[in-house]
Amino acid sequence: MNTATSTLTKPTVITNTKRMTITALFMAAVIALSSFGVPVPGGHLYLCDIAICLAALLLNPFEAFIACGVGAFLGDFLFYPLPMFVSLAVHGIQGIVISLIAHKVLKKHPFWASIIAVFVGAVIMVVGYTLGKIYVYSTFEYAMLKLPYEIAQAAVGAICGLVLCWRGSIRKLFIMIEKEELR
Repeated sequence: MNTATSTLTKPTVITNTKRMTITALFMAAVIALSSFGVPVPGGHLYLCDIAICLAALLLNPFEAFIACGVGAFLGDFLFYPLPMFVSLAVHGIQGIVISLIAHKVLKKHPFWASIIAVFVGAVIMVVGYTLGKIYVYSTFEYAMLKLPYEIAQAAVGAICGLVLCWRGSIRKLFIMIEKEELR
């Protein structure tokens, strides 16, 4: 009886361990990419949105919230703490929505579902950060000055996340890991 029980639970434990590890790796990528930005005239473009879009396209909604929302929160906590709660909410919701759309909409056309998902996620990010900056900095004008950077950051994150997922073979590798073809 004991061996039968352990045989039945072992694949679930391996699968859960793999999923937790992958989620933690994506969270680490979000934190690492939050640590620096590409300087542009009048501001910076942060590359964490690339990891956020990629993670959300591959992970389930709960895992996407952890990797994207908590990862962005910790990245801001370590490097720029003022908007960390805005990042938790915005990137957390962005991750959940991208994941839901990518996995539940147009199941026969996952590439098109991914495009729709990252577009909606980009809108969530731009609107969420604009509203968050109005709250955090108490000025509408500052939020409007940063709006072009938010749009550019969201676009770069969406496009690069899609390219890495679909052209960079990360999606194929992720599916192989899920099916336990790679150990």
